[in-house]
Amino acid sequence: MMASDDLGGDRASQSGPKVTLITVSYNSEHTIRDTIESVVEQDYPAIEYLIVDGASTDGTMDIVDRYRHQVAGIISEPDAGLYDAMNKGIARATGDVVAMINSDDVYARPTVISELVSEMERTSADIVFADLLMVDRDDLQSVRRYYDSSRFRPGRLRFGWMPAHPTMLVKRTLYERVGPFDLAYEIAADFEMVVRLFSVPGVTYAYRRSPVIRMRQGGVSTRGLKSSWTLNREIVRACRANGIWTALPLLGFKVPLKLLEFIQRPSEMVA
Repeated sequence: MMASDDLGGDRASQSGPKVTLITVSYNSEHTIRDTIESVVEQDYPAIEYLIVDGASTDGTMDIVDRYRHQVAGIISEPDAGLYDAMNKGIARATGDVVAMINSDDVYARPTVISELVSEMERTSADIVFADLLMVDRDDLQSVRRYYDSSRFRPGRLRFGWMPAHPTMLVKRTLYERVGPFDLAYEIAADFEMVVRLFSVPGVTYAYRRSPVIRMRQGGVSTRGLKSSWTLNREIVRACRANGIWTALPLLGFKVPLKLLEFIQRPSEMVA
């Protein structure tokens, strides 16, 4: 295990709620530099940045080490996958608010965290989320799909509809209340977590209409029919496990809206 005791990346002494940003990585040498750069460029003054690596065997940690003075905590050790690493990050977090940014994603601009925190403070929300741009893996400016989170309502979880998870800022006390990601889910542990978060009595949320993340295409949940089948079965399981009735046929209602995301071109798409 490698851990950084250098808190040079912790800017929490400044005003405003402290925000912990967590990047989970494994063999991400081709993309993680872009991710880290997009984090350290954020203009929000109170950021704690944690990187949780699954004992990468490529050059990922060589790149991470170059930014050690800008990262509050680094863990590199074997884990049980993506969601296990996320749990480690949340357990280590000391911020008032927590957000995840994957090792192949980038923030759309340096003001993203400031914008989302401002929305959270303005609305006194427990959760804030926004829109996401899915981009070409080799060209971050080439937008393939606009993930519109504005259509989300908690009642639509039964249809498999969730806000874009990488855009979410969540109060750490809420994560502590619902517990860790459930490692029994192969693909949909993030969906199951969202179900639990929005099932907390009295939870409040706010939406900001703006694309805040550029996500490279090619995630595990989009890798062919087998992954889609697994994902949808896990969505049904997640809903039922948390008291929301649904069935596989109901998930089909989200397909037309998903298809629209490939053809719509809102002005924010080029933000």
